[in-house]
Amino acid sequence: MAKKMLQIKDLHKTFNPNTINEKKAIRNLNLTLYEGDFVTVIGGNGAGKSTMLNLIAGVYPPDCGEIILDGRLISKEKEYKRAKYLGRVFQDPMLGTAANMQIEENLAMAYRRGKKRGLRWGITAKEKKLFCEKLKALDLGLEERLSTKVGLLSGGQRQALTLLMATLQVPDLLLLDEHTAALDPKTAKKVLELTERIIEREGLTALMITHNMRDAVAYGNRLIMMHEGRVIYDVRGDEKKSLKVSDLLEKFEEAAGEEFTNDRMILS
Repeated sequence: MAKKMLQIKDLHKTFNPNTINEKKAIRNLNLTLYEGDFVTVIGGNGAGKSTMLNLIAGVYPPDCGEIILDGRLISKEKEYKRAKYLGRVFQDPMLGTAANMQIEENLAMAYRRGKKRGLRWGITAKEKKLFCEKLKALDLGLEERLSTKVGLLSGGQRQALTLLMATLQVPDLLLLDEHTAALDPKTAKKVLELTERIIEREGLTALMITHNMRDAVAYGNRLIMMHEGRVIYDVRGDEKKSLKVSDLLEKFEEAAGEEFTNDRMILS
């Protein structure tokens, strides 16, 4: 039996409780990810997808419930403490990297995450060799540009670099929050293929939120659909492989009792 890498038990989160703006974002959420699971997450606007990722990452504390990562209860841990177990790539290519620093300096920061730092900052020959190998695997020519400032890279190059930084120290869990949504379709496809390659090569456990139903069906070994802060559909293996977008729309209407009206998602 595969090891349980992430367990979410009876999780609740309400924003602005007892006010006119009260929003029940997560309601009695239960989810278990096994080691090596690559789970795509879909759902309409306000379904609780990003809130779930933010609760796992420690951006918000849950109202109640438990988050267990690789056997450790992390629900009450501060965000900076969880950072050493988690890799995260955001929707905005500007987040996750330091624009005014060189590519190799960004990679060095990511590589040394969670390690004790001495007074020496200089990048060693061994580190430089490793960074070149990892960048070469991206197939974007970035291994020739180690001293280039990250702010000069395109959105796709930057997102690929962020992905590499998030997985340089192999995380217990990789969180991908619509990480290709800001890219043009061709670049998004390249970054998604790269994501799949890195996840497979490193044997990572990953949660990927996407607004694109085709991508949700095409990538990963498992798919979950969220609605009103809970999981309403969970499919994996051969059943997922045979899924079509029309099946997802049907499942949503069946489970949620309403028509799927997120045009952005359907048209993607």
